[in-house]
Amino acid sequence: MKTLTIDILDDKALRLLQELELKKLIRLRSDISKKEIDWSKKYKGVMTRQSRSEIDAQLKTLRSEWE
Repeated sequence: MKTLTIDILDDKALRLLQELELKKLIRLRSDISKKEIDWSKKYKGVMTRQSRSEIDAQLKTLRSEWE
């Protein structure tokens, strides 16, 4: 078995690949796992540290605005 990465340029090509998959000639996979994002690195330092009481007060204010 060989693995290839391709870029789909047209929906017609995707339909053709799906037909090949139905005929059990190929298997389509999503490569989401290869592009996993390290969320802790991406958002590190974005929020300032707050005490739990400050966060609770902000949440209470936000919730009361919806009522």
